[in-house]
Amino acid sequence: MVFTITLGMRAQDAHFSQFYANPLYLNPAFAGAKVCPRVVTNYRNQWPSIPGSYVTYNASFDMHIDKLGGGLGVMVTSDRAGQGVLTTQSVSLIYSVRIRLSRTWFLKAGLQASFFQKHLDWDKLTFADQINPKWGFSQQTAETRPVNGEYNLMDADFSSGLLVYNKSFFGGVAVHHMVPVNVAFTENGESYLPMKITAHAGYTIPLIRRKRMRPGDPRISPNFVYMQQGAFHQFNYGAYFKKSPMIFGLWYRHFLEGSDAVIIQAGFEYDKFKFGYSYDITVSALGNGSGGAHEISMALDFNCPVKRVRMHEINCPSF
Repeated sequence: MVFTITLGMRAQDAHFSQFYANPLYLNPAFAGAKVCPRVVTNYRNQWPSIPGSYVTYNASFDMHIDKLGGGLGVMVTSDRAGQGVLTTQSVSLIYSVRIRLSRTWFLKAGLQASFFQKHLDWDKLTFADQINPKWGFSQQTAETRPVNGEYNLMDADFSSGLLVYNKSFFGGVAVHHMVPVNVAFTENGESYLPMKITAHAGYTIPLIRRKRMRPGDPRISPNFVYMQQGAFHQFNYGAYFKKSPMIFGLWYRHFLEGSDAVIIQAGFEYDKFKFGYSYDITVSALGNGSGGAHEISMALDFNCPVKRVRMHEINCPSF
């Protein structure tokens, strides 16, 4: 891996393709959306055929708590890039409040506070001045090695989100990194993490007409997710088909510059357990020789600890 340190680097967040299988990562306002407790875990391996792929792990817990008047969530994320050259760990605490707008419409607002640590392993880096035209990487670099052979950075980060929904429609906006955070490792360096803005919306269409939908009824759900971070703009268009216990999804992702990937998804749910798998088929100039991206998600719902007045859950896809 060839790595050059500059004073004007720009970083971006880890990315997931199973948006709704990682709800707190998508939008903090999803905390407590299922009302009862749930645990969600996620794994993503991007470009596994290319040395130095990106591997990301995520786990979260959330539930609605009556005494707090809203939802509470905890999320842990671990991201590894370049075979461990750069690693990022973060822990987030999320709170969301639920507001009834009318008999059928609801609003949720969420706030997220995170603490993160970034680690750069200097000994795993290679530099351009190490290249000998004849012998390859055989020379010593002129770059100054840190005392312990590594850089560590720790800081706080803040995000927020809004959701509006009824029994068929859901839509929201999330703003991550509301306060600029300098993630440069050197004392005089600058590497500000750009604000990330996410907008998403979906609609559930039952395929069997009846007065009240049943959990096992077949349905389709068209969706749209837009993300913008710095000069990076990502558009995602997709749809889910669900006929219990199976769930299938198909998405198309592109940037302003052109196509990126087609995402195929499949999963199932049994009782309170959900499992999902997705594969990103690269259709950009990078080609599928990159290995695309594999993603796995699992979720486990729990019974509510006490009986309560029934609340309306957000009727969004499982992944």
